[in-house]
Amino acid sequence: FTLNFTLTNLQHTTDLDAPSSRKFISTEKVINHYIDPLFKSSSISSVYAGCKVMRFRSVRRRDGTGVDAVCSYKNDISVARFDREMVYHELSTMTNGVTKLGHYSLEKNSLYVNG
Repeated sequence: FTLNFTLTNLQHTTDLDAPSSRKFISTEKVINHYIDPLFKSSSISSVYAGCKVMRFRSVRRRDGTGVDAVCSYKNDISVARFDREMVYHELSTMTNGVTKLGHYSLEKNSLYVNG
């Protein structure tokens, strides 16, 4: 599934466009450091396999940075089908109404979960 959100206190720079750059790699590690615990305490925790940041994008005249990630989970017949609305609501709650992700600030209406 895809996960998209916008960080309002991370200025987008050109080195965030290059997946092999130090800035991209270190920022992805920090993002995953904050995202993984959320999913591990969510309704999909038993099947959650991880997220990979695919790209960072410039938003609002470079005042913020959009994050596009692909997350995966193991198919398990004992778990009900993936419910993107439920996952969205859980993430929304765990990020203080889509406002905080660790030391990052989130743009309130930027969270998107696509199953």
